[in-house]
Amino acid sequence: MAKAISHYFKRNFDDYQILVMVNPTDFTGIELIVHPDGRIEKTEMEFDEEIFDDLEVDEFKSCSPLEFQLYLAKA
Repeated sequence: MAKAISHYFKRNFDDYQILVMVNPTDFTGIELIVHPDGRIEKTEMEFDEEIFDDLEVDEFKSCSPLEFQLYLAKA
């Protein structure tokens, strides 16, 4: 069985950034909050089926898996 490809999103705010990874198979993922001082908060998440609509409404944009993974490595 092929592994589902995760989807990656980000949104920049005035003084911090949020990156989100969503596994579309089981709607699990990770949220990263990147603070101005470089500190990174990592939260394991469970989403519902409407997560993609929610991210669009909240003005999240697609980002590259590499960008997400670089921040994740620092978390």
